[in-house]
Amino acid sequence: MSQIIEYIKDKKILILGFGREGKSTYNYIRKHLPHKALAIGDMNKPDIDDGNVSLIYGEDYLKCLGDFDIVFKSPGIAFLEDDMYPGTTEITCQTDMFLRFCKPTVVGITGSKGKTTTSTLIYEMLKWGGVNTCLIGNIGVPVFEKADEDESLVAVIEMSSHQLEFTTASPEVAVLVNIYQEHLDHYKTGFEGYVNSKLNIARFQKQGDKVIYNPEQELEGIVDWDKVIVNGNGCPVTFTDAREDEFVNELWHSTEHLKGEHNRQDIAYALAVARIFGVSDDAVRLAIKNFGGIEHRMEYVGVINGVSYYNDSIATIPTAVIGAVRALGNVDTLLFGGLDRGIDYTDFITFLLESEIKNLVGLPETGHNIIAELEKKGCKKNMFCACDMADAVRLCSEHTEEGRACLFSPAAASYNFYKNFEEKGKHFKELVNQLTK
Repeated sequence: MSQIIEYIKDKKILILGFGREGKSTYNYIRKHLPHKALAIGDMNKPDIDDGNVSLIYGEDYLKCLGDFDIVFKSPGIAFLEDDMYPGTTEITCQTDMFLRFCKPTVVGITGSKGKTTTSTLIYEMLKWGGVNTCLIGNIGVPVFEKADEDESLVAVIEMSSHQLEFTTASPEVAVLVNIYQEHLDHYKTGFEGYVNSKLNIARFQKQGDKVIYNPEQELEGIVDWDKVIVNGNGCPVTFTDAREDEFVNELWHSTEHLKGEHNRQDIAYALAVARIFGVSDDAVRLAIKNFGGIEHRMEYVGVINGVSYYNDSIATIPTAVIGAVRALGNVDTLLFGGLDRGIDYTDFITFLLESEIKNLVGLPETGHNIIAELEKKGCKKNMFCACDMADAVRLCSEHTEEGRACLFSPAAASYNFYKNFEEKGKHFKELVNQLTK
């Protein structure tokens, strides 16, 4: 019996949220405990036929937490009210259980932006280096899919702040890519709560573990690195290190899929992990050579009527958009905007004012708000408030100069009109491909 099952078998369990991770948790428990009584809680009624499952749903579904010993919380559910659950209830998640009880060595990666690219690069480098590895977690594969593997596996796990929020263990190798304002609507204490969740990736490390991080990121007053980097585990990889490392620069210049300073930094992080596991330079070169880019991350869509279109829908914060604009270097039109989550756009507005971008197309609601602020500041660029994505793509096609680029990079979340950034990015690509050639 797995250690996870041994731990939970006699406890009263609630699976909170019945999306991808909730269903994975249910399937894993059922695999080992076919007849155990379980409860599933969700806003909507879960579609499940199991006589040993009780369902809790509707507007008040979160009020039941104190009735259970263990709650497996899905990442997207936020606890914003005080005293939602008593101290007798253990709040956990798949990531926490995997770190506490499973045998594989874990390389955990988190960050506001770049964690998927860094995770994928680490996985590819380890794979090409002959390491028995897998890529799971926030990238789209629930970690319980590999929960019963043995210690020969090196599990590369992308970890979101939501997945780290209630963890009480840390991976043997942790990579903290960066921290910027993001997901402020998920935490009672805003940015402070977000940062504290992220730092769980290193907070519980043991002697001999490693945390790869960038001390040059300006987090004074937010992060005390001396308290985060415990047991002498710190492996700093700075912007300066990445710029001056000849091998990192060789790798960075050898591919068209990793443009921009931020991607050079991601390569440096991945290389640091590869070296921990003894991966050769030749294997690292093969990994980069065969890296084909990641959908929705500065993704080249195509050339239509002389205009190059790029889909960067993953860029939900201003810093990521600025990085993409600088990396491409030929952006004539920027399409941006989405759900307002309280992010500070002051520096982004200044960047847009000073940039060489000629056309700004804003989507509801942040895009409209930013354009209004630019108008107040006397901005003379071509600025348009689109009513939806179809209107926005039309405006982009009409105003982008031939031979230059149109970049969709929202600087905001997608779920005021879309389920997630993937759905928003796919819609953008569909509309671009429908343009008259």
